Amino acid sequence: MLGRTANNIFWMYRYLERAENTARLLEAGHRMSLTRTADAASAEWRSVITTLGMRGDYEDHFEDYSAAHVCDFVLRSRHNPQSVFTMFENARTNARASRSAITGEVWEAVNEGWMALRDMLAKQVRESNLGAALAAIRRESSLARGATHGSMLRNEIYSFARSGTFIERADSTARILDVKYYLLLPSLAYVGTALDTSQWDNVLQSLSGERAYRWLNSGRMDARSIADFLILDDRFPRSLAFCYSALRENLSALARLHGEEGAAHVAMRQAEMALSDRRIEDIFDQGLHEFLLEFIASNQTIANTIAEEYRFNA
Repeated sequence: MLGRTANNIFWMYRYLERAENTARLLEAGHRMSLTRTADAASAEWRSVITTLGMRGDYEDHFEDYSAAHVCDFVLRSRHNPQSVFTMFENARTNARASRSAITGEVWEAVNEGWMALRDMLAKQVRESNLGAALAAIRRESSLARGATHGSMLRNEIYSFARSGTFIERADSTARILDVKYYLLLPSLAYVGTALDTSQWDNVLQSLSGERAYRWLNSGRMDARSIADFLILDDRFPRSLAFCYSALRENLSALARLHGEEGAAHVAMRQAEMALSDRRIEDIFDQGLHEFLLEFIASNQTIANTIAEEYRFNA
């Protein structure tokens, strides 16, 4: 398999995952803003932009953090190279470049999803239609993922697709938890204490984990138990532990197919062992913010090592 094809597949699924995660975060921010004062709502929208890493580009074009400006910038702005529409367009470009490596069902799902979003985002999305637009983004990403599960061989192409998905998902979970827990705290004195219930609800909603968390924890809402759920509970498909378990399985499948392990497998094994050996108490003793920064850097190292080992630029 050519390295550039592996690169196209890997990034195609990263872009699809990123588009869906962005929609989930926007939805949570919108829900939160509806229950807040104007100043608090503006802070919530600012946190969305900060979480997405778009603050510099956004503030180059807007002075305020209104719902209309944030949503338009994140969803479709031509000034935003990381907009949802651009991500889907990038996914389609990568899918088209690797048509011979994916099934017709996968191509159709991605291409039709792109066309649907192109039409939907041709003009600014009004706040009254925002929920429908975000649901459509999640649906199109899910359809592409479902076509992948239902039609593709479990070969190296599939393993690269899933590896891209879980690298991106782990990064998103870590960033959402870090921004919500650390950057928005009213004071460092609040670290390790129970915060406003609605803010923690928002963290879980951003990751579609509210119902699962409440089912497992009988409605208990505190920082440590939520962090434990999002970081270490390998039953939740967006937790760091679940993502790394799935990533390790897919890298192991690649090693079997290629007949050898390399630096990516060593880095992955070490990272997963380091995570599985942690208790939530250890993470809070280290500092949740410091742990998450370390995780994000390690996750990026694994992604870079995968690219080098499988010659993505060849």
